[in-house]
Amino acid sequence: MPFENLSYHLDEDVHLGGAVVDKIVRQRRGGGCYETNPAFGLLLAALGYRVEILPGRVFRPDGLGPPFCHLALRVTVGGVPWLVDTGFGRNSRHPLRLDTAEAQPDPHGTYHVRDGEVSRNGRPLYRVEPHPAELDDFRPTLWWWRTCPDSPFLQEVFCSLPTADGRATLKGRRLTVDGSTTELTDDAAVFAAYRKHFGIDLDRLPRDPLAVAAGVILD
Repeated sequence: MPFENLSYHLDEDVHLGGAVVDKIVRQRRGGGCYETNPAFGLLLAALGYRVEILPGRVFRPDGLGPPFCHLALRVTVGGVPWLVDTGFGRNSRHPLRLDTAEAQPDPHGTYHVRDGEVSRNGRPLYRVEPHPAELDDFRPTLWWWRTCPDSPFLQEVFCSLPTADGRATLKGRRLTVDGSTTELTDDAAVFAAYRKHFGIDLDRLPRDPLAVAAGVILD
C-alpha cells in the first residue's frame, strides 16, 4: 500500500475504518496512517489476531508533535505484543516487538523501541502510547489534517512505496526511484509514473499546492 495523500488534493473524503477498505482494495490506492493501519487491522482481526489501535506522537524538527497525530497497531501473537505500522514513511518493513529494548535489525535500518519510543539508526521517529484508543478518538485530529493550512498533508502532494532495492517516491512532479531523481515534464508522464511505480490509475491529477502558490493553474 502506498503512503500517499492524493485524496487531500483531489477533494476526496478521507475515511476512518471500514470505508477505507474500498479505496485500498478496489481502487488500488493507499493513504496515510489513519487509513492504511485501520484497514490492515481489519484484515488481521478477520484472520484471528488480537488488534489494538495505539495513538502516537511524531518527532518533528521542533520537537514532539501533538497527541493522536499518528495511528499505529499493537498486534498480540502468542502473548507477544508487536508494533505493526503500514502508515509511516520511514518505518520498518517488518513488525517490531514492543516487549524489548534490544536492537531490531530490518531492511530499512536498525530499530529500537524503548518505552514506546520508536527510533531508526539512533534517530527518534515517533512515540506510541501504551493504552489503546478508538477510531473516533482520531476524528478531531483528522479534521485538523484536512483543514489547517499548517497541515503537512496540505503542503505538497506525495506518494511513496518501498521497492526491492529502496523506495519510489513521487512529490508533485519529482520522481525518485532507488535514489535516482527525475523531473517529470508533463501530465502524461505523471499519470504514467503513478501507474508504473505505485499501481495507481488516476482519471485526473491532484492539485499541486506548490504549483498553485507559484501561480501555475492546474486543470
